[in-house]
Amino acid sequence: MQVFVRDNNIDGALKALKKKMQREGVWREMKRHRSYEKPSERRVRKKAEAIRRSRKLERKRQQIEGF
Repeated sequence: MQVFVRDNNIDGALKALKKKMQREGVWREMKRHRSYEKPSERRVRKKAEAIRRSRKLERKRQQIEGF
C-alpha cells in the first residue's frame, strides 16, 4: 500500500493512508490480532459476517429488481 506526500503535508497523507487501510480491512485485521480470540468467538464472528454479507447482497438484489 502506498500513499504519496504532497507539499510536505504529512497529515493529509496519514489521513489518506488510514482511509485506504480501512477500505482494505487492514484496521479490522490488526485489531483482531492484538489479542487471542477463542475458537467459539471466532465462529460467532464468522457467522455474523456471513449473515451481514448475505443481507447486503439481498438488499442489492431487491434494489436492482425494483422491490
